[in-house]
Amino acid sequence: MKQHPGTDQVCKLETNIDDSTGEVLGHVMELLMNHGAKDVHYIPVMMKKNRPAYLLNVLCDEEKRKELENIIFKETTTIGIRRTYMERTVLQRTFETISTPLGDAVFKVVNIDGEKRAYPEYESAKLLSEKHNLSIIDVYQLLERSYYEFINHH
Repeated sequence: MKQHPGTDQVCKLETNIDDSTGEVLGHVMELLMNHGAKDVHYIPVMMKKNRPAYLLNVLCDEEKRKELENIIFKETTTIGIRRTYMERTVLQRTFETISTPLGDAVFKVVNIDGEKRAYPEYESAKLLSEKHNLSIIDVYQLLERSYYEFINHH
């Protein structure tokens, strides 16, 4: 079954932050994700007067915009947030849990022109990495192999 990409509307919030620690930036990222941001990332930038800073980018649905803006204002020293509305193209995705040699793992699965692609979910990989005292890189590789072996036998 072919799945075609769909489109949706998102709001991008952005602001420059030039006086924050890495710990604060990490805390803000976690808060934003926990309150409904679709994506959060920082880009290192140079601002006026040669000040190093970070550009905070947040993608969200319009319904979450005000709440996320309030978090940014409350948790950082920024005094302004820019916003842009945009369309994006996204692949339809499903989540599947399969049994692997390390234990059950959740995979994000997309279908691109009839080709199935699966990506282990970070939380599953992290949990199995800690449980078996393996590097997360090794766990990702094992999970990916396990998924493709699973679909080739079912």
